Amino acid sequence: MKKIIALVFALVASSVFAAEFPDISIADLKQAIADKKVTVIDVNGAASYTAGHVPSAINFATQKDSLATALPADKGALVVAYCGGPACSAYKAAANAASQLGYTNVKHLSAGISGWKAANETLEK
Repeated sequence: MKKIIALVFALVASSVFAAEFPDISIADLKQAIADKKVTVIDVNGAASYTAGHVPSAINFATQKDSLATALPADKGALVVAYCGGPACSAYKAAANAASQLGYTNVKHLSAGISGWKAANETLEK
């Protein structure tokens, strides 16, 4: 019985941390960047980040341990995480980290860097 209760508790706890995050379109993210109303987190790794990333994005690979200081003080501020593209789920590491820090407006650019490039959007290096 104790094992069943422990299993149920573990499943409930994991579902809390495996929250799904709403998607944001390239157009909406581009506008939020222009308005300086978003913190963007690139989860593609250092080499990809150096090769080109969404403008203003921070590199999760190098700022994972200091994410709390890289994010704005306002816990309701827009935070957007992205990775390679629609099939990539690496963004969840950054989105979950932001959520666990108390951020309530965390979104996902499901198009990822591949979609950003396909839309001929500007990359920052």
